[in-house]
Amino acid sequence: MSEARAGREGLSAIDEQLCKESRWDFSDLRALFINCTLKRSPQVSNTGALANRSIAVMERNGVSVDVIRAVDHEIATGVYPDMTEHGWERDEWPAVFGKVLAADILVLLSPIWLGEKSSVCTLVVERLYGNSHLLNEYGQYAYYGRVGGCIITGNEDGAKHSAMNILYSLQHLGFTIPPQADSCWLGEAGPGPSYLDPGSGGPENEFTNRNTSFLTWNLLHMARLLKDAGGFPAYGNQRTAWDAGCRPGYENPEHRA
Repeated sequence: MSEARAGREGLSAIDEQLCKESRWDFSDLRALFINCTLKRSPQVSNTGALANRSIAVMERNGVSVDVIRAVDHEIATGVYPDMTEHGWERDEWPAVFGKVLAADILVLLSPIWLGEKSSVCTLVVERLYGNSHLLNEYGQYAYYGRVGGCIITGNEDGAKHSAMNILYSLQHLGFTIPPQADSCWLGEAGPGPSYLDPGSGGPENEFTNRNTSFLTWNLLHMARLLKDAGGFPAYGNQRTAWDAGCRPGYENPEHRA
């Protein structure tokens, strides 16, 4: 069973009621969850398990959800769209990026290591940055009109720090971040049980489950608002207009100058 399909089983009674009584139609939305665990498939990902709760709500509302485990793919290191043009033999990032552009919602999932997001998550953010100079049909940067969030798990402190870093990075690249766009679960400090381990209390944690629900609905609402508005307003933020001279008194900062 895929991680996305497994998510269908994660609906709590409260989530089920919210989905049943919702008056919003999200069925034309697409979401992409990029799991930045260090574990290759089919190893169990605790962060992926928490994300399944969010995925379940989205799928219950008709959202098309894709899940990518980044470490399963040969994603080259670098800050250009295709690193095979810069000395790497293989780079599967262009295919992943195609899914990013096809999605209205992007959620990055990361475990915590030494108080930080994973090295895989850093790699994904760097590759997202490598495409951030591309423009959409309105002359804005490519990620405008898309919504971003993150989900974090770990056995030590660092959840808010990691979320702060990820969410700042996403908004800096052009994603819109709704309120409370992060969710986390932390076990006891030290080598204690992980989210899915027996006795961890993770799946039953009220604080985590509430925040995961808030995260999910806020992502859906923001994506709905942007979709209905035809994207983020294209005024005062168009690279094409700036290059054409709509920048009185300012010099033109070239990408990677």
